Amino acid sequence: MQKLSSFGLNAEILFLRNTIAYHCKYSSLKSIDSAPEFKDFLKDTWTEKLKLDKGDKRLRLPPWLKQEIPAGSAFHNLKKSLRKLNLNTVCEEAKCPNIGECWGGSEEKIATATVMLLGDTCTRACRFCSVKTSRNPSPPDPSEPENTAKAIVDWNLDYVVLTSVDRDDLEDGGASHICKTVKEIKRQNPKIIVETLLPDFSANEQCINLMANSGIDVYAHNVETVPRLTPLVRDTRAKYDQSLRCLRLAKVFNKNLVTKSSLMVGLGETEDEILRTMEDLRTHQVDCLTIGQYMQPTRRHLLVKEYIRPEIFEHWKNVGKRLGFLYVASGPLVRSSYRAGEYFIKNVISQRKAPEVSE
Repeated sequence: MQKLSSFGLNAEILFLRNTIAYHCKYSSLKSIDSAPEFKDFLKDTWTEKLKLDKGDKRLRLPPWLKQEIPAGSAFHNLKKSLRKLNLNTVCEEAKCPNIGECWGGSEEKIATATVMLLGDTCTRACRFCSVKTSRNPSPPDPSEPENTAKAIVDWNLDYVVLTSVDRDDLEDGGASHICKTVKEIKRQNPKIIVETLLPDFSANEQCINLMANSGIDVYAHNVETVPRLTPLVRDTRAKYDQSLRCLRLAKVFNKNLVTKSSLMVGLGETEDEILRTMEDLRTHQVDCLTIGQYMQPTRRHLLVKEYIRPEIFEHWKNVGKRLGFLYVASGPLVRSSYRAGEYFIKNVISQRKAPEVSE
């Protein structure tokens, strides 16, 4: 490639300046030196209609959803620890946008991850989820309960979230395996609070009872979306009413449990449908709710119909409080395992346990 002389380079710069000044919509500009800065094109509130990517039907990501790339020693140390013990996390498998915050930790918070039990392959194929699927996944790792407990104790946590893939290939849906993991964690650290984000176990009462009395503190199961969209969004074996029944049964089998569910928005649901879903959850005595933006994990998954603005999430948070939820986390990047609610839920559980101790 031919190198420009200093004279030629200056001529090129002068040409570019004049060209930009000529074509700039600000007709009063005489040179590039007085051109507007990038910040001049930004607004305090976002009112523009989001554009589609070229040659695609996907909406471009709005500014409030853009996150920094995960990095830092805490992030890499946690990843190394997980690999060493052959543990999976929903953070990675579901491509969670908050992985940098949770794994990276901070001066005030310990880095943590949501461990995914029963392997990394699900027997269901929900159209919003990026976890691998198979009709016949590998058998559960018998050392997983012990390895999970070891990792969690080493992380020195006071609150941990466990989740799992669906395992319709197993007679009990994997309930006994998850139960064993919880008991091992509690054996090594009785004071730790355990939240489990569980499958529906096909609404099998025996499985739900086993988990409700396994020693967990929070029983979470996600309805994911509104009733109308459930057949489109979730696997055909996952039904809206079935999910509500699971949450209600957990409370029947253990009245001291905190129950929790999660809802994605941006899939084409209406405001009335969101409100009805929230009311259904309260009718089934669900205590805590998280509401977050659906984000398409890959091109094979459902398209985002709409990116919901942050102030709308704040509205639903206020609605949730009025409906009587103990806690509502609602925001574009909020996920069912989002750690922001851990402190609040921990206090609720402590208050509930206090009367038991005094008795």
